Amino acid sequence: MTRTYTSIICFVGLSLFSICKGYGQPSAPQVGSLFGKYESANIDTTNKEQVIHEPRAAFSNTRKPAFLNLMDPSKWFHNRNRMDTTLAILPDSVATVPFAFADFSWLNGTSRKTSDPAFDSKYFTGDVTFDFNYTHSYNKPIDNTVVGSTALSRNNELQLSFLGVGGDIHYNNVRGRIMMQFGTRSTVVPRNDGSSYKGQYDLQTIYRYISEAYAGYHWNVWHGINLDAGIFMSYIGLFSYNNFENWGYQPSYTSDNTPWFFNGLRLQTFPSDKLKVELWLINGWQSYAMFNHSPGMGASIYYRPMEREAFVFNNYYGKDDEGAPGRLRFHSDNSYEYRYFNHPKGSFITKAAFSFTGDFGFENGDGVSPFGKTNASTGTKLPSQNFISGMVYNRLWFGEHFAWTFGGGYMHNPGQYLVLAPTGYADTLFQQQTGPGSTFNAWDFSTTLEWMCSQNMTLKFEFVHRAIENIGAAPGTTPLKGYFAGPGGVTSPSGYANTGGYTYSSSGASVAPPLNSWDGWMPDLVNSENRIILAFLVRF
Repeated sequence: MTRTYTSIICFVGLSLFSICKGYGQPSAPQVGSLFGKYESANIDTTNKEQVIHEPRAAFSNTRKPAFLNLMDPSKWFHNRNRMDTTLAILPDSVATVPFAFADFSWLNGTSRKTSDPAFDSKYFTGDVTFDFNYTHSYNKPIDNTVVGSTALSRNNELQLSFLGVGGDIHYNNVRGRIMMQFGTRSTVVPRNDGSSYKGQYDLQTIYRYISEAYAGYHWNVWHGINLDAGIFMSYIGLFSYNNFENWGYQPSYTSDNTPWFFNGLRLQTFPSDKLKVELWLINGWQSYAMFNHSPGMGASIYYRPMEREAFVFNNYYGKDDEGAPGRLRFHSDNSYEYRYFNHPKGSFITKAAFSFTGDFGFENGDGVSPFGKTNASTGTKLPSQNFISGMVYNRLWFGEHFAWTFGGGYMHNPGQYLVLAPTGYADTLFQQQTGPGSTFNAWDFSTTLEWMCSQNMTLKFEFVHRAIENIGAAPGTTPLKGYFAGPGGVTSPSGYANTGGYTYSSSGASVAPPLNSWDGWMPDLVNSENRIILAFLVRF
């Protein structure tokens, strides 16, 4: 264990001890939750921002020191009896559960379900999602391959994108969550983690069927404190990993090119029922392993002052470049969501809201600088390496069952360090031209019609246009002609990976032969694509 790990773990331990000694826990009767029957330690972590679900309570005038509450076994258990939820919104009742004072099911990236979970017991709350999609690219690639997406993988085929099976385990104050994943996302997402190539044991294969696996402890201090260790969902980029919770299906670059998960430690604190402050100590930027000898660190602030608006602020620091141990990465991700119209009994538009996300980041050191500068000792100019992006979406609800979302975004990433690498032979060409001095500018637009058949079922129909403004190669390398898959595809002249000299690794992955074995054939890459997506999602 490094000195950094040791110091931070000691700091967390001392902080928790101080919190437990210095703050009290209200002693109060418990009432029902607006969100249904959940254990207090249970957190819905499939989305990029977390909401803790537990019974709500009214403040009492009597307060005890927190350490006395922790020593009292009666405070370790929670009343799980169903009660009249109207009690939770009485004027003289103060919500003690984070974000339970209002209905936030309208938020982008948050579950819209307000009904009880289908599988619930004293010690386990189940969570099961089926996500099927069919997508058609008007480029019509011969190999049916989608390039540059973590939500989609293949064209003109019905595919199981995500089967999530798991749930939350809660016993007294000990908590855990396990979510197994099957489908195309179990390949599409892990392949973007370059840290797994360091050393042995094929971490992509080991972890690919796990989207979440963590365990920890819940303290009844403030409005809740949780300390977890394991694999947990990232907050960065607003969109949820579970597309059942999103306004759209194909995320914009700001979300799709930022982390979906972290591997490490997470400390969640809820100083009030409107605020969450969270700290991370992790292996790195969406990485199963550690690129260099320094862990990644980050913080998330989630603030919901009232039902109609929400703020998210995320910051990350780490060293995540292979072969550049002295190069640091900083990333700031900031979102604002506002519901500007709410008329539930309206005859046409019943609700309207928008979300805005802006990201800024950079890398510095080992031959690069955030915005390009001249090295004083050598007189050479260091190339720029930064990330500037944004996305805006607007959503209209028509009654309880229909909604229309439209929006898009932009991404500027010199150095290409957050660009999703293409697959097939396109990946070979991409890796040859990427690095300091390369450029990537892209934008997208989408519009989505959604039929929310029930609390558990959703149909989405979406049109997406994505375009590359500029994809420039690092100095001295051959530039790409495009980024998205064109008619010729990225696999082989025939479109198949079992002809022309392909071999297979021990994990079953196809290994392409040298590109010169195809008699001059090259991957067909273009600068834009139009596609339609039909998605069927069910969640219990």
